[in-house]
Amino acid sequence: MSSLLEGRNVNLRVVEKEDLPLWADMNNNLEFFGEFMWFPQNSRTELAKRYENLTPDNKWFFIEKKDGTKIGGIIHFLAGNLEIGYLLVPSERRKGYCSEAVMIMVDYLFLSKDVARVQAHTDVGNEGSQKTLEKAGFKKEGTLRKSFFMRGELRDAYVYSILREEWKQPKILTKTA
Repeated sequence: MSSLLEGRNVNLRVVEKEDLPLWADMNNNLEFFGEFMWFPQNSRTELAKRYENLTPDNKWFFIEKKDGTKIGGIIHFLAGNLEIGYLLVPSERRKGYCSEAVMIMVDYLFLSKDVARVQAHTDVGNEGSQKTLEKAGFKKEGTLRKSFFMRGELRDAYVYSILREEWKQPKILTKTA
């Protein structure tokens, strides 16, 4: 059985090697990425190489409904600070699943790693992602001007973070299986 972090409405399950074809399909679906994300278009071979080089500070998880339906993905990675990123299929957005997934991930990271903060970046126009982070206790720190190139233009991003002392205790009962 693979690693599982359980929430009330969704679970996070570590992406295993045998999951890579589905992970690649999800990560190459332009509709899944939406208007505020770039479209990396990685081959299964490229993703497999990245997967083989993951460290404990860089991990990929599926977001699953309680019936096991995979509705998205959430990752954590070290980019100076511990950072998270997430995507949800369009049909499952605005239902609270992503906010819960972010809370589960924050609980997991603060319970398992000696870090002072967890951060995330979001396009300044992505109000849905901003609400997700705020619901999970993140605070907006500022704007990174022209910080990434997407769809033919340099874009601004907001930086959000949650500090360990702001987190205080788990919001979701996180278990490992």
